[in-house]
Amino acid sequence: MTCTHETVTGNYLYCGRILGSTEPVDIVQLHPHLRSEWTAISAHYDRIGLTHSQNIIWAVSLNVLNEYPDYDPSVFYFGDSLSQDSPTREWFRRLDPDWTEVVEYINCKNNFIQLAESLKIPTPATHCFSSKTAIQNFAQLPYPCYLKPAISVNGAGICRCQDEAELRLALASIAEEIPLQIQQEVRAKEFLNIQYRIVNRQAERWAVTAQILEGCAHIGNRYPSADQPWELLDPLADWLAVRGMKGVFAFDLAVVETDGAKQYLAIECNPRFNGASYPTGIAQKLSLSAWANESFKTQCRSLSKLDLSGLEYDPTSGTGVILVNWGSILVGKVGVLLAGSRDQQQSLRASLKQRLAQPIPQVQMV
Repeated sequence: MTCTHETVTGNYLYCGRILGSTEPVDIVQLHPHLRSEWTAISAHYDRIGLTHSQNIIWAVSLNVLNEYPDYDPSVFYFGDSLSQDSPTREWFRRLDPDWTEVVEYINCKNNFIQLAESLKIPTPATHCFSSKTAIQNFAQLPYPCYLKPAISVNGAGICRCQDEAELRLALASIAEEIPLQIQQEVRAKEFLNIQYRIVNRQAERWAVTAQILEGCAHIGNRYPSADQPWELLDPLADWLAVRGMKGVFAFDLAVVETDGAKQYLAIECNPRFNGASYPTGIAQKLSLSAWANESFKTQCRSLSKLDLSGLEYDPTSGTGVILVNWGSILVGKVGVLLAGSRDQQQSLRASLKQRLAQPIPQVQMV
């Protein structure tokens, strides 16, 4: 799972997030550790009226793909886009060279900035470098800034630098050969996630969500967003579609407001499902008009111990809690969708946090 950095606790369990977006005819590979939670998550989805795949392969080996030649895998998940030395990279290039190539191209932040500029799409002030040795005039760089590896996932390796001294210190820990970029810090009012999906080889608008921030940390997404800057990014989406992009992909955008005037700045492309895609898939299947998704810590280590009574999504009212990232409960985390108005989301969030913080009753042996 190259979509989630290896330092994230329980990242191998995150594959369960896709289940709620699937249909009964789909085939899904899940980590075998999730098998213990299958009965509980299936019952939860059945109660709330959410269809999902029943065709589960309890293995994550790439060899399984050879048994289903008529199905399209995601080249980002399985193609190991973070490693140019991946043993499966050339195999995927032969499988679908156009898709592989466009994913590898746009997954590079430097390529994204250059493409956006060529299409006259505004971006933050950004300096792209082939390596750290290519940086010459530190005094002319924008401060404060963000130092970013050109290829990274889940924010890995990104560092905020207040001034030249902090930038030089951060660069000291970066390998010589890594391409990178230095981007001016954006004083944004809000950050947006703009999702598209490819349908019949055309880029189709899917959803705009606003990031939920806790300080500087991105902890979730909220739908709908008051901002809908589709026209700005349609040329980028069409460019990718023409070159063979498949499935779901998204752009991150900063909303900057100056003297009452808004400006949208494109930051990067995620050529894959991203954190907002999983709840979006569920929300669209259930025709939800307003929702938020967040992750919470819990003392539970099994869905069978998780009490959602009174909070679980009610199809009649269209409000309640829906489990999205359910597999991570094995390591004490759970990702949920909170369906309802902003006030209802706040109420659900408070009740759920209180519920999750309660100690789990222990069975006493006599």
